[in-house]
Amino acid sequence: MKSKNSKSKVNKDTTNKNIENQNMEIENSTETANEIQAEEVTFEEKLAEANEKYLRLSAEFDNYRKRTAREKLEILRNGGEEIIKGLLPVIDDFDRCIASLETAVDIEAIKEGIALIQNKLLGFLKSQGLTEINTTDCELDTNVHDAVTKFPVSDESKKGKIIDIAQKGYKLNDKVIRFAKVIVGE
Repeated sequence: MKSKNSKSKVNKDTTNKNIENQNMEIENSTETANEIQAEEVTFEEKLAEANEKYLRLSAEFDNYRKRTAREKLEILRNGGEEIIKGLLPVIDDFDRCIASLETAVDIEAIKEGIALIQNKLLGFLKSQGLTEINTTDCELDTNVHDAVTKFPVSDESKKGKIIDIAQKGYKLNDKVIRFAKVIVGE
């Protein structure tokens, strides 16, 4: 009989242990579920925070884009203001020259005055970065010269070289803004 009782005791102990193990597994599952829920809440909070940062960054970029567009428009609208201010004294000189033409008797003084105004204008333009393209005794350079015609020459040393200028060319800060129109010896 003892063996039945001992077997039954062992079975009860095993059953109790199994129940305890199952209870522990349930507790562990509950803890794991709670941890997953906590992680989900943390993940949702992180997602909401990242979304808010994205929206703020997007709004900041949109504001930056609008501000730079306004600044570019303002520069285009008023960019030539300094140039115009620099040209105003030259315009004043031309006005005085024209007014003096009516009463002038000395044509040489008028020529000298016009030459002074031209020098003043060219000096201002040079200070703004304008330079004349060199065409004196040089070979045709299609990067800065535009050959409008060829003219036959008897001197072999003038063939392929510029022999006359139809229109001066200019560079602004090393960028060609008008090609020099030249006549080339052939």
